[in-house]
Amino acid sequence: MRDARKLIIVGNSGFAEIAYEYFSHDSGYEVVAFSVERDFIRSETMFGLPVVPFESLERHFPPSDHRFFVAATYTQMNGVRRRLYQEAKQKGYLPASYISPRAFVWRNCRIGEHCFIFEDNTVQPFVEIGDNVILWSGNHVGHHSRIGSHTFISSHVVISGYVEVGEECFFGVNATVANNVRIGSRCLIGAGALVLGDVPDGQKVIGVWKRQGEGG
Repeated sequence: MRDARKLIIVGNSGFAEIAYEYFSHDSGYEVVAFSVERDFIRSETMFGLPVVPFESLERHFPPSDHRFFVAATYTQMNGVRRRLYQEAKQKGYLPASYISPRAFVWRNCRIGEHCFIFEDNTVQPFVEIGDNVILWSGNHVGHHSRIGSHTFISSHVVISGYVEVGEECFFGVNATVANNVRIGSRCLIGAGALVLGDVPDGQKVIGVWKRQGEGG
């Protein structure tokens, strides 16, 4: 039988330290270890807990008894976090999520697995959030909007109503997206950007984006 309380944090960055704090002091999980790919191990312990190679994680902490959370940010347009999340699932581990009790998440929102939603987020009715999504603190996700999997939304971002966001996107601080806008996959929306029209896949947006093919 799986013990949902035992958690392994995959990572050793600042986000891993933050995830440790939130999971340890604001959730029902008990963090028992950290795991990092062998080439990136800098220390054998963090917070007095073992750091074990990700490649052999299941030999140290069996999947039947532990869940995982990959505490990686938007490196390689979220590609590192996506890869480690998928590889941990292939090893047989179940993913964990954290949703702050100080976030406002309406009752009929649909939130995927392996998400981390910090305090002071507002997620309005009928919002859909995919798997492996990070919402840092202080964001607004408007009604009927959809956020694709493996996306990272930093702080104080405003996503208005009926917005569609593709997979593996990144939103810098204070970015704003108007109503009824579609943003493709693997888009980078820069800090302070104002998005007023649809954005194609793979686009980098800086400043004002008025419509497809026209930046500010």
